[in-house]
Amino acid sequence: MATPFDEVTRVSSLVERPEEPVGRPMSSVIRERVKAAKQRFHANDNISAFIHSDAERDALQAEVSEKMEALLRSLVIDVDNDHNTRDTARRVAKMYTREVFGGRYAPMPSVTAFPNVEKINELIVVGPITVRSACSHHFCPIMGKVWIGIMPDAESNLIGLSKYARIADWIMSRPQIQEEAVKALADTLEEQIEPAGLAIIMAAEHFCMHWRGVKDQSSMTSSVMRGVFLQSDGLRREFLSLAKVGS
Repeated sequence: MATPFDEVTRVSSLVERPEEPVGRPMSSVIRERVKAAKQRFHANDNISAFIHSDAERDALQAEVSEKMEALLRSLVIDVDNDHNTRDTARRVAKMYTREVFGGRYAPMPSVTAFPNVEKINELIVVGPITVRSACSHHFCPIMGKVWIGIMPDAESNLIGLSKYARIADWIMSRPQIQEEAVKALADTLEEQIEPAGLAIIMAAEHFCMHWRGVKDQSSMTSSVMRGVFLQSDGLRREFLSLAKVGS
């Protein structure tokens, strides 16, 4: 089944790939490719289809490092003589492009789906999966847990247990708000599994609230319910009971 990520790949393959002029910022090259394909590039979008090689990703990382050093200098930090921040720009650039925001720049992890040969139609609950994201308003960490409920039918696919965690990590490794992150995870799992019903709960702490502003320790819980989970109060209660959110 074709997914939105397949469509991005298809569209980007139609964009001409001329020799890139030497000296152009890699971010500009990638941005122009995305715009030419008439695709969105919000903070929580995956743009890996428009990065054509590892060398280009390295060039993007180097550009971010250069900009990060300029930011440190604008903060009046002596990066030339301060041994603690001398290599901070490079470390932060790597962190953003390869780690905490890696879900923007890397393609979706490989997922092998298996047919539901035994026609399993009982509730499957996976979790808690530890997830780490970042608030797109302040780039502060979001740390939490995700529980996933799948109600398959005879036509559904099945995926390995570790794939839920890999997909969740890929979706969460972007700057975003929690409500949109949960929806994006639900969309991706629904495309891969095609279940009769899907339920996701995410409970997380937001350091944009802990670290700054009101400096309060509150957490946020959000959910998505689809298919038979919307139709059956009993099924929702069973999922919530098995998930044990907050325990």
